Amino acid sequence: MLTAACSGGSTGQGNPGSSPGGKAAGSGEVVTLKFMGWEASPLETQSVKKGLESFMQQHPNIKVEYQPVPSTQYSQKLLTMLAGGAAPDVFFLNSSDYRAFQKKDVLLDLTPMFKQEMSLDDFIPSAAQIMEIGGKIYGVSSCTVSPVLYYNKAVFDKANIPYPPSDPAKAWTWEQFRDAAMKLTVKDGNKVIQYGAFGFENFYVTTAEISSGGGNLFTPDRSKMALNTPETKSVLQSILDLRLKDGAAPTAKTLESVGMKANQMLQTGKVAMVADGSWALQELATMGFPVGVAALPKFKQATTHGQAHVHAAAAKTKHPKEAWELLKFLSSEEYQIQNVKEGLWMPNRKSLYTEEGMKKWLNSKVHPEGFASLASYFKDAQPYPFTLITQNKVNDIITEETDKLWYSGQSVGDTLKNIESRSNAELTK
Repeated sequence: MLTAACSGGSTGQGNPGSSPGGKAAGSGEVVTLKFMGWEASPLETQSVKKGLESFMQQHPNIKVEYQPVPSTQYSQKLLTMLAGGAAPDVFFLNSSDYRAFQKKDVLLDLTPMFKQEMSLDDFIPSAAQIMEIGGKIYGVSSCTVSPVLYYNKAVFDKANIPYPPSDPAKAWTWEQFRDAAMKLTVKDGNKVIQYGAFGFENFYVTTAEISSGGGNLFTPDRSKMALNTPETKSVLQSILDLRLKDGAAPTAKTLESVGMKANQMLQTGKVAMVADGSWALQELATMGFPVGVAALPKFKQATTHGQAHVHAAAAKTKHPKEAWELLKFLSSEEYQIQNVKEGLWMPNRKSLYTEEGMKKWLNSKVHPEGFASLASYFKDAQPYPFTLITQNKVNDIITEETDKLWYSGQSVGDTLKNIESRSNAELTK
């Protein structure tokens, strides 16, 4: 995912005070870096460890001790460690926490090293906008991920319904999607044995649909919420109606009651389509059924958002040059492509969306037929709105209020009013 100018992760060239192999200048001693990330899945942890083995082979004077920890309360634990002087040298940082952490002056300013060896112009727009804070860089992203639509081809074939298009330019309208979802919903008496779709009540997906409908979460300067509009109301009502009025979508509790995750519901044909993050393809590709991937249904225009965690270093690390070597590697083409090939990530470099660049990572065993036509969906994605604010409590407020909408009968109008009033109070802090 790096252009030639950025692919020096394994050489150490151009890094003042370092020599090839990551050896500290004038010293043959081995430097140990503590590296912490969250345990999103065993597959992801395995991928990280595989990459670190390669890094240490190329940098014999840098030893990396990787500590994966549970994702629950990860951000708060990391912030406490940073404040207490017990932080790891390098760490995963949720992009939605990135600006909040930088505001607390706990992140190492990477700008001089970054500008010497990388350029924001090499990154796709969403990644570049997320990484830059006031003209400076405090974290480097390794990839991008976006919400997409997965579907079980066998279920569509059985119903003789055309697949949803991968090409964003041909994306289904919401009406076309709704029609297919209703046709793919099957009952045995009064019991639904196959649902048309699931996942749109996850606000990660809802956010993309709001953008598709012409709505925005925040004002242009992100000082206030801009959710309470007719465009957003229409999107939320349509998503709610898919379950309550059309009966084509199950609740999350339905999945819990049958003891299945969304991927398993899709695999077994109990759900025909699932909206989820692009990272889910890594697992879906190993589940032994014909999975397809498409653009999300559109209200006005086909769009999705892009974001991913950044890798950052502690402001007080004793090994800033070696930390940069690791950060640089974690954003290298070598490290990225192994995870892109497996379906976990998508590239965040413009060069890997060219015809030649895509040949480096497209994997017929993982990426379904037609996936190449979906590439522009990721490349042109808007930044995930929550990555551009510092008051990340807003995300919690939205979750609380939309839970009342989806499950407790709160109206769309009241939900948006509550989100706006509560969030604006936070945004002024």
